[in-house]
Formats: sequence, structure tokens, C-alpha cells
Amino acid sequence: MSDKENAGKLSGKSLFSGGGLLIVLVILILINLIFSRVNLRWDATGENLYSLSDGTRQILSDLKQDVVIKVFYSQDAAEIPVHIKNYAKRVLDFLDEYENYGKGRITVEIHNPKPDSEEEDWAIKYGIEGANLPTGDKVYFGLVAMAADQEEAIPMFDPTREQQLEYDITRIISRVQHVRNQKIGVISSLPVFGMPAMGMRQQGGAQPWLFITELKKSYEVREIAASDSAIDPDTDLLMLIHPKHLSDALQYAIDQYVVRGGRLMVFADPFSVSDPSQGQDKASSSLEKLFAAWGVEMKTDKALLDFDHATKLRTQNNQIEENPLWLSVVPDAFNTDDIVTSQLESMLLPVAGVIRKAEGSAYEYESLMKSSANSSLTDAFRVRFGGAEQFRRDFKATGEQYDIAVKLRGKFETAFPQGRPESPEKPEPGKKAEEKAEHLAGGKEVATIIVMGDADFLFDNYYVSRQNFLGFNISRMFNDNLNFLLNSSEMLTGSEALISIRSRGKFERPFTRVQALEKKAQARWLVREQELTREAEETNQKLQQLEQQKDSSQKFLLSAQQEAEIRQFQEKKQRINKELKLVRRNLRADIESLGNVLKFINILLMVFLVTIAGIAYAVYRHRR
Repeated sequence: MSDKENAGKLSGKSLFSGGGLLIVLVILILINLIFSRVNLRWDATGENLYSLSDGTRQILSDLKQDVVIKVFYSQDAAEIPVHIKNYAKRVLDFLDEYENYGKGRITVEIHNPKPDSEEEDWAIKYGIEGANLPTGDKVYFGLVAMAADQEEAIPMFDPTREQQLEYDITRIISRVQHVRNQKIGVISSLPVFGMPAMGMRQQGGAQPWLFITELKKSYEVREIAASDSAIDPDTDLLMLIHPKHLSDALQYAIDQYVVRGGRLMVFADPFSVSDPSQGQDKASSSLEKLFAAWGVEMKTDKALLDFDHATKLRTQNNQIEENPLWLSVVPDAFNTDDIVTSQLESMLLPVAGVIRKAEGSAYEYESLMKSSANSSLTDAFRVRFGGAEQFRRDFKATGEQYDIAVKLRGKFETAFPQGRPESPEKPEPGKKAEEKAEHLAGGKEVATIIVMGDADFLFDNYYVSRQNFLGFNISRMFNDNLNFLLNSSEMLTGSEALISIRSRGKFERPFTRVQALEKKAQARWLVREQELTREAEETNQKLQQLEQQKDSSQKFLLSAQQEAEIRQFQEKKQRINKELKLVRRNLRADIESLGNVLKFINILLMVFLVTIAGIAYAVYRHRR
């Protein structure tokens, strides 16, 4: 073959390659133009982190007013932290989902509030909070939703609430559709509205409890007396706080409120330490009839013991002890999939009861808060007499995780199938027939009920500390007791679709293996500690018996038997202490071993696997 022919072929190949590249480039540009006009979105995450839930879709479909969402984000700020930038991108992408599904009813506007700009003035006007940077500049990252003359704002997006992002956005979209203040009715045997409570060192005396004051900032709160026999149908949420000695007429009103699809929160208590009543009147909550209709059970004569959640308290002898009746609930006890409890970190529950699902109940039952497996039940009356040491000595874990708070949903049947109970007072003519005509035996609408096995956690002293500094009253929340109530109220006063929205999946998955190792070690530790306590008590009893057998001349001398008993106990104590140290040493060794395995996988094994894959591919290519 001549040089000219070879040159011609090479030239043809070059032209063909160049033309092919040009054609491919044109095709890519055309595909990009076509798909830029087509709204195709695919959520590849396993938990659909970037997709709207069915509840949000329903709310957006039922919008009566167009909603404008103004996002104020300082995207040009040079010193904005990287994690905020990444989070902002996810938020803006997620807001696109709202705008796309809203089909013209939702409009998202992005504003960049630069310093001293008109956008910054609008951000401040709408209540968007700016975070100060080290440079002195402010970073804004919040939004306001507006519909007609209503507006609601998220002053600052919190990355720690990313799991609640959909709920927070959908909630304000839903709230700007309503114009009236929502109403909460409260039935309580405790002095939550400010009646002086004798025997309690309550700051403020006749002042309302703090949670009532906080609720009044967002809702119209009404007190419903125990003597009432009706509940206003306009009530958006009903609260029962330590209900006891309720009349049949009031229980019937509560029953019909739920049957009609009302939202209810029940704070029952086996032994209320905040109850100012004395003697036999200091009773447990009593709602057996209504609980049976709602498909749950609560033994009001039983209190929960939980040594994994025991609270350190100071005794009358000025000693610090861990009391398993007073529960310091930690994150692993909360349901992280529910909006109410997903972000809670700690709660203090003084003497709580447990709730169980009744056998055969067909209603939805979801646990919001659980005890640890290192727990059991005890008689509630022992609260008056038993100390922590007595509970520890008699304790035997059942291995069951008891429900402390639950959420129920369904179309509930009435607890009064025979209709309205007869009133001791003779009704006005015609009124009785009218009331009977309104009786509902079966559920009219889906109702939602939250039942909590404690009422004392609402008392101020168990979640807020107050002090006076230079004439200013300063309050500091030290746990999430109030947040549980406010979260529940906010969720229940929303629409049925809003209630169904759950937390988003976790963007960061926690590593819990170390926590499991620690709990296992603590369980072994407790068993040996209990054995040592029993041995000490037996030794003391033997020493007392030997002391009684001595005559008066030997009272201040140790007998040979006493010395032997003491020596035997000290030897056993040293042996058990060595075992406890061995448990702790093995725990540290297990954690270190687990860390070494992870380091090996991350540093060496993955590199080795990638290298092997590369060599195998090279061999495959070479053989071809």
C-alpha cells in the first residue's frame, strides 16, 4: 500500500473522528435543551428524603389561598460556614418540590439580603433572624409564607431540625390558610391555672403554671371545670391533666368529643407528687371506662421502676441517691420517627405509669416514649414509704420495655353505648330529647389521642429554673418537658394531613454499637453490685447476732468469730471489686477492638479491594 493511500485513510479517519465528536456534541446540546423543559425528578435515597409525603401533597392539593414563600438567604456571604451552604442547597431543592407540586398555587421567591439593602430591611420586617459572623456581617437564612393577610415565618433554618424540615414548612403553609385563633380546653385536678397549692414550694404561688402561660401565646386557652357537662364543639384540642373523680356527664362529653374526631391529650398519673390533696384524696388518675373504649390499658396502682433512667436525688439525710421512680429519660427512649419526640433529648418524669395496648384493639397504636429493658413495675403506694435503696434491693428486671407515652388514631367507638348517662338534675323540657338525638355510637371522623403516663412533668420545678439577676427574672429550661407539650399541641391542632407527616429519614446514621456494649457492661455491673449489697447486709446481721451473744465485759471487743466474718466479707468485697474492674477493662478493650476493626476496613481493606479490582480489570483488558 502506497504512502498516499495511507495518508488518505488517516485523513479520512481524522475527519470522521472530528465529525463524530461534533455530532455527539450537537446531540448532547439538543438532549440538554429538551430535558431542561421537562420536569423529571428522581429521589434515589432509600427513605425518600427529598420527596413530599402524602400528607403534604394533600395539604397542597386543598389550598384555598395561593401561597408565596419568600426565602431570605445570604448566598453571597464569603464567610458562611460550609455546612450551612450545603444545608441551604438541600432546603432550596426541597422547596422546588413544593413549587412543582403546587401547580401554580405555591410560588417560591429567593432573596439575597445584602448589608444595608432593601432585601435586608424586608427580612427584618418579616422577623427573619440574622446570625453574626466573625467578620461582623450577618447571615440570613429563613423564610416567610404569606397568603391573603396571613403570614408565618421560620426565622432561621436550624440544620439540627433537618428531619423536621418538611413538617416545619408544611405547618406554616397550613397555618396561613386559617384566620381564627385555635382553642384549647383544659380539664385538670391540679392547680395549673394558678390556684395556690399548699405544701408545695411553688414560685409565684397563685400564678399559672408556665406551660399555661406559654400556650396562651399561641392559642386561646379555656379552663373546663369538673362540674361542666359539655365541651365547646369549637375546641381544637382538649387536655386532661391528672383526671380523677370525673362525673359521668363530663366523661360522656369527652367521649363524644373524641367520637366526633376531636384531638385529645391525656396526662394520667399513678401517683401525682404535685397534687396538693392529702390523704386518700391524693388519688391516681381514673379513666378506665374511656381507656377501654380507646383500646388502651393503664394500671393506676402500678408505677414504673427504671434503673437505666434513674434520677440522682438528694435524700432527707442529705445523701445523693439514684431513684428509679424518678425517670430521667434520654434520647434512646424517644420515638425518632415521630414529629413530637424526634428532637427531644431529655425529660424528667416523677413517678410515671405505663400504657399498654388492649388485647384485640384495632386502633392505631404508636409508642412515643419507652422505658429501658432494665425496668419493672412496683406498687404505687410504695412511693410514700420506699426509698431508692429498698427498690434496688428488691429489683428484678423483667426485660420488657414499657410504653410511657403513646399516640392513638382511629374512628373510636363510644364508651357509652346506652347513650347519655342520666343526670341527677332534671333537665329542661325538650333538652333531653335533643341531647339524645346528638348521641354518636360510632366514630364520625378520625380522632388522635396522645396518652402520657405522668402529669407531674408539667409542673414548673421539673423543667425550668428561675433566678433574679439585677432585678430581672431569668428562666432557664433544663430539659424537654415543655417541648413535649408544645410539640404535641402544635401537631394536634394541625390538620389530619399534617398529623400524618412523620420525621424525615436520618441524614446521618448514628453508630450505636458502643452504646450497646456499655449497656451490657452496666447490666453485669448492677448484678455484681446487688450481690455485694446482699453480702454486706448478711454480714451486718451476723455481726449483730454475735454482738448480742457477748457479755457486758466484751461489748467493746471484737470476738474471733466477728473478726472472721469481717475478714471474709472484706475478701469477698475485694474479689467483687476486681471483677467490676475487669468488666470495665473488658469494655474498654471491646471498644478499642471495634475501633481498630473500623480503621482496618476504612484504611487498608477498601484500598486493597480497589487495587484488586483495578488489577483484575487490567488483566481482562490485556487478554482482550
